[in-house]
Amino acid sequence: MAQEYDLVILGGGTGGYVAAIRASQLGLKTAIVEKGKLGGTCLHKGCIPSKALLRSAEVYHQTKNSEAFGVIAGEVSLDFTKVQERKETIVSQLHRGVQHLMKQGKIDVYEGIGRILGPSIFSPMPGTVSVEMNDGTDNEMLIPKNVIIATGSRPRTLPGLEIDGQYVMTSDEALAMENLPKSIIIVGGGVIGIEWASMLNDFGVEVTVIEYSDRIIPTEDKEISKEMQRVLKKKGITFVTSAKVMPETLQKGEGEGVVIQAEVKNDIKSFTAEKMLVSVGRQANVEGIGIEQNTTIEIDKGFILTNEFYQTKESHIYAIGDVIGGLQLAHVASHEGITAVEHIANLKPHKLDYTLISKCIYSSPEAASVGLTEDEAKEKGHNVKVGKFSFKAIGKALVYGESDGFVKIVADKDTDDILGVHMIGPHVTDMISEAGLAKVLDATPWEVAHTIHPHPTLSEAIGEAALAVDGLAIHS
Repeated sequence: MAQEYDLVILGGGTGGYVAAIRASQLGLKTAIVEKGKLGGTCLHKGCIPSKALLRSAEVYHQTKNSEAFGVIAGEVSLDFTKVQERKETIVSQLHRGVQHLMKQGKIDVYEGIGRILGPSIFSPMPGTVSVEMNDGTDNEMLIPKNVIIATGSRPRTLPGLEIDGQYVMTSDEALAMENLPKSIIIVGGGVIGIEWASMLNDFGVEVTVIEYSDRIIPTEDKEISKEMQRVLKKKGITFVTSAKVMPETLQKGEGEGVVIQAEVKNDIKSFTAEKMLVSVGRQANVEGIGIEQNTTIEIDKGFILTNEFYQTKESHIYAIGDVIGGLQLAHVASHEGITAVEHIANLKPHKLDYTLISKCIYSSPEAASVGLTEDEAKEKGHNVKVGKFSFKAIGKALVYGESDGFVKIVADKDTDDILGVHMIGPHVTDMISEAGLAKVLDATPWEVAHTIHPHPTLSEAIGEAALAVDGLAIHS
């Protein structure tokens, strides 16, 4: 028997379940179709498990170096099995929390693969969802007034670098490692690659990062990239930039691990390690859900095309999160989902301004940013002024023993608007929200500088950087 809904959401990841909760708040009868576990990639294969491992790596590294704080810990060893157990405990607790939220919101959850059907006896329009249930029972038919596609993404691979889970991995397989390798080659120096490089280095693994671009984390401000590479190189990570990996040269097997060549500035170099992690971005999960066969929804370069309120060409079918490209971040998917639901409910939501969204890198050191880089600001024709302040002059950073890094503010010299804020250093992924709020409120550097930052705190660097925009920093 077919079930009718106001809204059916394909995908129970961060974007999907947040959209479902908002729909429930608005009184919409809502269902989620999820083939795996609620929480999706972020909870089970991305944000949360990787950050749990990063925290264990940080504690291990700090404990090994505790003598600098006058703490003599003796011999320090790592039990990676317990590291993985802690990660799973955190994930399980959060998973139970999401399940509770679904019950609390009276949101129906169908465990299976959902496919959008074309016009049929159920509806004259495309949008009926057929659910192939995981438990093998008969398909369920869901008839919604609206659909949100929130099927997320998966790690992208390179042709010729087949993922076998033993020698060549993506982040999915790496999260499930039972033992740490002695050495690893990471192909890709973007956000995910750098987080893994930092984590594995702190765990004591010999890490080599091979990046196609001329710098790591190429989407960040150049000065952030340069400082990140400097600090991680000082910690022992090897970086090879402007390098094109040659998949056809890949060799793997017992005794030799992984051997691969790369073209580095017109020279061929060979690299050897126990394992390889391929981290070259993510691709949208658009296949197998019926959109190409049964709808007029358009796909461009692997991503679903939508308007500013996330409607596809089928106006009652929306798409959010990684499947539409752009900033593939959990918090972005959540807010896209809320916007889509409020548009469905005729609440006339504001369009998301992506220049107001903060981005974070959870390596050690951390990095975070919001708005335009200095180069982007100049390319857009802004008359730029910049303020920068080092954590080396911040008392709390010295107390923490983490004084590498800085805060950089990019502003418009003519209007005094803040165009972008970029940070690298201790706990900047928490500090970036102040900069995000400054952007939302269209604050000037003067206003940020005259927000009295308590002493001693790491946030003093933000106030000093704001003063530095006009050459008025106190402690430099």
